Amino acid sequence: MQDPVEEATSARDRLLAAAAELLDAAQGAPVSTRAICDRAGVRAPTLYHHFGNKQGLVDAVVEYGFGQYVPAADTDSDDPVVDVRRGWDRHVRYGLDHPAFYALLYGRVAAGRPCQVTAVAERQLRVLLERLDRLGLLLVTPAVAAQQIVAANVGITLQLIAQPEGCADVEQSRGLRETVLAGVIAASALGHEVTASRGTALAEAAEELSRALALQCGDGVLSAGERALLGELLDRLAVC
Repeated sequence: MQDPVEEATSARDRLLAAAAELLDAAQGAPVSTRAICDRAGVRAPTLYHHFGNKQGLVDAVVEYGFGQYVPAADTDSDDPVVDVRRGWDRHVRYGLDHPAFYALLYGRVAAGRPCQVTAVAERQLRVLLERLDRLGLLLVTPAVAAQQIVAANVGITLQLIAQPEGCADVEQSRGLRETVLAGVIAASALGHEVTASRGTALAEAAEELSRALALQCGDGVLSAGERALLGELLDRLAVC
């Protein structure tokens, strides 16, 4: 197989390939500008011309690598809960497959400076959560749900990366995922696909309310006429 750095035709591509290769091999250790330039077969001024400085090159490499994991719109399903789960699992898998890049992404956190690279995936998560909110299936606001999911997702990924080689147990990730989702998404949405529109969600709520009223509304709570009217309205909603 041909060397990826040799395959790259432009100096910019060779620098990206060389930096990606060296950063991944370094597993979090520093990589010098000279080593990157030597690997790419260019001189330092070429790096500065294309990326400004070494950090600009590192940012470009990380953005490219992270972009490989962010799902395209046409890979999404009709079920926002399924997509939230997939996004969580993709995030963990990316961290385990690319620990050096992941450490670069989340190891340079600074107050008031959100990561622009990861913001793409987080915006996609917010879109899914807003869909669930419109269906009445979120227990908290989309912003709070996103914060909790991202915090837990990043935390478990870093924990798994820190495990000895071959010891990372992704079942821990799935268990935490379900615990976190249960705290922000209604239980009725977690056990089956949510492919329905708001109308179907309303119909399900009407059926549940109808059953509850049948059990709790005895004589004296509502008149016969009121019970008949309410029953008719709930029956109508149940077939929306």
